[in-house]
Amino acid sequence: MKKTYLIFRNEFISTITRRSFLITLFLFPIIGFVVMAVISGVQKSTGSDASSMISDLLVPSAKETLEGFVDQSGLVKAIPEGYQYRLELFASEKDAQEALKSQKISAYYIVDTNYLENGKIVYVRPDFNPLGGSVQSSSIDALMAYNLTGGNLDLYYRVQNPINVQTQEIDSTGPVRDENSMMTFFLPYVVTFLFYIVIFLSASLLLNSITGEKQNRTIEVLLTSVTPDEMLTGKILALGVAGLMQTIIWFGSGLLLLKISNQTLALSDAFVLPASILAWGILFFLFGYAVYASIMAGIGAMVPNVREASQFTIIVVLPLIIPLMFISSLIQAPNSVVSIFLSLFPLTSPIAMMTRLSATTVPIWQTLLALALVGLTAFYLIKIMAGLFRAQNLLAGKSPTVKEFLQILANKN
Repeated sequence: MKKTYLIFRNEFISTITRRSFLITLFLFPIIGFVVMAVISGVQKSTGSDASSMISDLLVPSAKETLEGFVDQSGLVKAIPEGYQYRLELFASEKDAQEALKSQKISAYYIVDTNYLENGKIVYVRPDFNPLGGSVQSSSIDALMAYNLTGGNLDLYYRVQNPINVQTQEIDSTGPVRDENSMMTFFLPYVVTFLFYIVIFLSASLLLNSITGEKQNRTIEVLLTSVTPDEMLTGKILALGVAGLMQTIIWFGSGLLLLKISNQTLALSDAFVLPASILAWGILFFLFGYAVYASIMAGIGAMVPNVREASQFTIIVVLPLIIPLMFISSLIQAPNSVVSIFLSLFPLTSPIAMMTRLSATTVPIWQTLLALALVGLTAFYLIKIMAGLFRAQNLLAGKSPTVKEFLQILANKN
């Protein structure tokens, strides 16, 4: 036990005093507070809404330009009030083409002769921009709706916005967020990527530590005084505590930043996170770290150097990347089958569950079941990797094949 503590103390001190660790530890919170101070200053000087400012920063609003249209259907009798600066009528496509060439208009529409039957409208523009080019499509929508309703403004507005849904949640302990707000999606994105970073960085530190000591032959000296199991335990605990400290500081400063922002910037409920998310974050980090750190330790024990280790690291991090690939589903449909599966599957659970917790209210039984499954997986993997963490593996210079590595993970070697 004493030797394990000595390994723990040496590894922990060397990690937290490393310049790169200190920079990453404090850089993110500092950047966050600086951004908040800048936004606060701009808001006070311009009087702009903070949520709108951040939305415009993430997704800049496209500049509206004048577009033309050619009506071959004969349905368009008038342009709605307020849309004259967006749309201009041309008698023929040739006139519209000349206006486009002279840059009088940025694009033009052709309303098909059989519009009532097929709803076909051709959009002509000089550049290929399938996403940004459709930002003004609401103008042609308004034009057609206005004329199809005979110029009845009340009916036109109701056609444009047929329903006005107000969500009322029953027995919900989380904040009620506007589903149309960009910030409703932004906050879970931040939580997801931060959690991916802290788990991956903490587990990678263990891999770099072991492979680095193997390359400079320090591990040969250590194995004369401690057993491989004592070394593994000390390193996992040390880097786990360092990663936990990083998680607490990042998430704690994030919650503090949100609290201050809500007071000074009057941010919407889209920025509100439940206070319990810090506690859940600590638990899921610990179990998630234990899973991936044990796998990284096994890789470090089997490979001769960092370069060889990077090849196997790609295989290991694939489950961590999967929640990033399905992040839209986790945020927009947090209670779907895919989202629930990802948040319960042990290798994706630490990130997927935190995404769901920041996006919606998750049933407590799902959260506890996810923790239990990740904990059991961590226990199982640590037992496997402890068996690999033998002196002959640590001192060997031969790199395992991918087949051998998969057999190791399946406990068949």
